Amino acid sequence: QVQLVESGGGLVQAGGSLRLSCAASGLGSSTYTLAWFRQAPGKERRFVAFVHWNGGRTSYADSAKGRFTISRDRPKNTVYLQMNILTPEDTAIYYCAAAPGSFFGDSLPVASVAHWGQGTQVTVLS
Repeated sequence: QVQLVESGGGLVQAGGSLRLSCAASGLGSSTYTLAWFRQAPGKERRFVAFVHWNGGRTSYADSAKGRFTISRDRPKNTVYLQMNILTPEDTAIYYCAAAPGSFFGDSLPVASVAHWGQGTQVTVLS
């Protein structure tokens, strides 16, 4: 079955950068959209970015555009989220997610996600 394991979170000063990794297994030959979500304390889980596993098409939330980059390395079965110019508002638990099929909307609905990683904490200091 599909399993997702995030890594790369930690503490960073405002204006700094982090790169998150998501190691995926069990994807097989199926079509998937791989995505990053984040959830701050007391708030809803929100979409950040997605990439089509096969074709590489990407999409970003407005809060991520221009600062974050999602990518995937299929031979390594890994997706990444490069985060630059971080602010305290980016502080959250970041989750890797997989949804069957290819999505062409601006956002990926939470309800479409079939598999979640355990999350990795990102804390941005002022």
